[in-house]
Amino acid sequence: MSGENLGRDQTLLPTILTFMLLGGEARAWGDLGHKVICEIAFGLVQPDTQAEINRLMQLDRKYKTFAESCVYPDHPRIRREEHYINLPRDSKGLTSDECPVAKVCVLTAILHDFYFLRAGNDDASKLEALKSLGHWVGDIHQPLHVAFLDDKEGNNIKTSGCGRKLHEVWDNCLVKESVGSDVSTAADKLKAAITPQIQSMWNASISPRDWANESFAITESTQTMYCTMHGSSCDMTASELTITASYLDANKPVVKQQLERAAVRLARLLDEAFH
Repeated sequence: MSGENLGRDQTLLPTILTFMLLGGEARAWGDLGHKVICEIAFGLVQPDTQAEINRLMQLDRKYKTFAESCVYPDHPRIRREEHYINLPRDSKGLTSDECPVAKVCVLTAILHDFYFLRAGNDDASKLEALKSLGHWVGDIHQPLHVAFLDDKEGNNIKTSGCGRKLHEVWDNCLVKESVGSDVSTAADKLKAAITPQIQSMWNASISPRDWANESFAITESTQTMYCTMHGSSCDMTASELTITASYLDANKPVVKQQLERAAVRLARLLDEAFH
């Protein structure tokens, strides 16, 4: 999908704004991960984009910086179905910009808020879209936010050793193990690893659908231990897991890369929205 179509094809927008909760308890990346993503993205955008972001953030009564505002849809929880994408157990991934089992999901949320950030007529709407878009781009890069409804995206899989649920392991424990607990320090280290070549490579895929499929591939990978293939169905591996040091070591590079990818792609969306 071209950047032009991403912003202007209104046929992809959700048609309703309130939804029934279908069991999602997920809070992608926790506050730390979301803030790190948006802090990096803010450092990658063009100077005039930074200026426009700062202008809008001055209108916000709660958050002082863009990075702080990226936790907004979680505090309190809003637009519940739009934090994740649920797929069938035998899914091969997304083939369109429609949500597989619901009217809305994080994919349509990105398209929706990008459009309003780019085409909104008033600052209040643009500020709302800005805070939300930063969050959704983080969500779609958290692998267990592109997962299965019947186990509540890993929330029904209990863990020990690091977190109480597998989803929580990926939201919080793995993030802290990978980048530490200080937002600025983590953002600086991750941003320093993003070369122009890497940035160009990740921006070659500008479709949120592709980002979702990347996450889904991680979700189904053996090292995530979320599900195991039986024929065409990726079924729950176990109802309880012990998170070992080797599990953390295997997945910390994945978490770092997903945080970096999210930041790079968010920065591009923001530059496109304000130009």
